[in-house]
Amino acid sequence: MPKRNKLKARIDRYKPLFEEGGKLSPLHSVFEGFYTFLFTPDETSRSGVHIHDANDSKRTMITVIIALLPCCLFGMWNIGYQHGLATGTSYDMSIWNMFLFGLWAVLPMIITSYVVGLGIEFIFAQLRGHEIQEGFLVSGLLIPMICPVDTPCWMIAVAVAFAVIFAKEVFGGTGFNFINVALTARAFLFFAYPSKMSGDNVFVTLGDGIPVDGFSGATPLAEGAQLSSDTVRLTAVDGSPLSWMDMFWGLNAGSWGETSVFCILIGMVILLIAGIASWRVIVSAVAGALAMGWLAHAFATPLYPVSFVSPIHQFCLGGLAFAIVFMATDPVTACHTNTGKWIYGFLVGAVAIIIRCYNTGFPEGAMLSVLLMNCFAPLIDWCVVERNIARRKRRIVYRKDSAL
Repeated sequence: MPKRNKLKARIDRYKPLFEEGGKLSPLHSVFEGFYTFLFTPDETSRSGVHIHDANDSKRTMITVIIALLPCCLFGMWNIGYQHGLATGTSYDMSIWNMFLFGLWAVLPMIITSYVVGLGIEFIFAQLRGHEIQEGFLVSGLLIPMICPVDTPCWMIAVAVAFAVIFAKEVFGGTGFNFINVALTARAFLFFAYPSKMSGDNVFVTLGDGIPVDGFSGATPLAEGAQLSSDTVRLTAVDGSPLSWMDMFWGLNAGSWGETSVFCILIGMVILLIAGIASWRVIVSAVAGALAMGWLAHAFATPLYPVSFVSPIHQFCLGGLAFAIVFMATDPVTACHTNTGKWIYGFLVGAVAIIIRCYNTGFPEGAMLSVLLMNCFAPLIDWCVVERNIARRKRRIVYRKDSAL
């Protein structure tokens, strides 16, 4: 008997204890959550209105986590790399040491996110008598990835609790939230603790007791927003110029999981092959960002320095690419009609660039753009459906008139 079957048989012995009437029946939701995480559910619907498939929400979430791994692993290495540039020790650190430095820096953030988020999920599942919902498997990793590396763990815990309770559980849990949970946590942190989420020294960790004279850890977008001329100089943390390829590979400061466009593209391919992400949303969002970036660049003014950044650089900087692939494509909070996806995606990209270029106090716009369009997604779908209904009614009237 295969080891997997032996493990399942052993766990099945204890299953009656957690079923109704068993000694541990109050913990049924906890047992069911771990059981369905380890094994494909052996129950299917009996009516004919459901699609019978071995895939379920947990395995969908695991696929998304796999798609996030390239960004996650590269981000850990980039933390060590940026630390080396800032402290002048990059030549003394091996690739492995850079990775271990970053891993040690973000591991407490990831653990805090999962412990708090899953703990709240367990509590709500027990109170409702439902199965543990699996949506936080992805959100628990996304939240640390879109935060500065030096974000205190207690802030992560507060933000996770706020996002899970007020953006998800009060609406009914996974599948009922109308805004992205991870971006809600990031927005809460930005507006509740702005000094910890923006400005110098928040995107590069220097380590305790390491003085660095004249160091500035602002992201290239924030640096561009501080310029007052039409010559935008994008530089790394050590003052060296940043090329387009540097930004494409992710060799710049920023929230540690979202700097590498190359790794984001790998994740995008995985999501598209798995059929999880909508290519319509991605294509239209990229088109919207490039179109608005070109307009802003064509009519750039020194009053808004970020508008001098080229459209390609706009796409490679900040969290725009990451938000388009992993946030805007969330099937719960995005539009569901095909036409609505085109409109929704285009506005996500365009509004992000508008916020970047014409709001001097907030050089990044991807977070607010996705959250704003999450709120408008139901309205967009409603307009598309109503338009289709009206068109079909006109078609019926036309056919009746033609028959007469």
